[in-house]
Amino acid sequence: MDSLVRRYRTRAQLEAETAGRLAGTTVAGLWVAGSLAGLAAPTVAVVGTRAPSEDGRRIAARLATDLGRAGVCVISGLARGIDTAAHEGALAAGAPTIGVLGGGHERFFPPRNAELGRRIVAAGGAVISPYPPDHPALPHQFLHRNAIVAALADAVVVVEAAARSGALNTAAWAADRSIPVLAFPGDVARPKVAGCLTLIRDGATLARHAGDVLAALGITPARETAPAVTPRTSDRPGPLGARLLALLDEGPAPAATLVERSGGLPALALAALGELLAAGAVAEGADGQFRRAGETLRRNGGDAVAGDRGREDARALPGRRGR
Repeated sequence: MDSLVRRYRTRAQLEAETAGRLAGTTVAGLWVAGSLAGLAAPTVAVVGTRAPSEDGRRIAARLATDLGRAGVCVISGLARGIDTAAHEGALAAGAPTIGVLGGGHERFFPPRNAELGRRIVAAGGAVISPYPPDHPALPHQFLHRNAIVAALADAVVVVEAAARSGALNTAAWAADRSIPVLAFPGDVARPKVAGCLTLIRDGATLARHAGDVLAALGITPARETAPAVTPRTSDRPGPLGARLLALLDEGPAPAATLVERSGGLPALALAALGELLAAGAVAEGADGQFRRAGETLRRNGGDAVAGDRGREDARALPGRRGR
């Protein structure tokens, strides 16, 4: 990225430019290529695996596009996979996006994303690094990079992540700063979503679309960020999903209670609950209780069929409040 003008900003200079988001961090300063003006808007970090599925890539890009259109600045780590899809999605919306490097600008890593970095700067965003321009990208430095990604965000969303993932490190930094953490559910049999299921099990908010993320920020989502689900007969829940619905017939309950009473393995029960949420068969209230979505189910040969989508009110990790 030697064609871009970089400038070093001290911690004092960054206080105003980052809207105070670096408070409580050990960052002494940042090398900045581009503009940090996007940090005046609400910010969301979209992170995940470097080797996503095609569905994961599409989800990340669509999420970033919808957030960008809603006036959100998307932040990520300029890595391959989910990070790249998130930056591309924001650019597609004409919105500023900010990438945080794990090395210096002149030692851009991964090299293939250097052109993406130039496009980010040209579009009004920024590529930043805590390291001098000629500093190499070393493995341990990406943990520091993750801390900066989390600090600059008002919420962190994990799209796909394995059980051991840098994205989970970013989520942990966010949780330590009481920043809301959200995660997309997925098929429990897929290793690339194991980290997301763990986050949800441990209290992260289940995300289905940009509307859920905007709700976590206290922003009323536009209608198009939460498209309705068209009911299909193939959306009938499996045995574990049907068991969860039967439990909810007895009244609202928190996720932990539903998982325990379902009789299934916790990860499988959590995945089934996520599928019911995504299908609109159940909804989560601001109190953290899950309930059957109002008049969203009809009986068909003993099976429950999802109808109109319920809305999940976003919540932060238990015991934590947003900044």
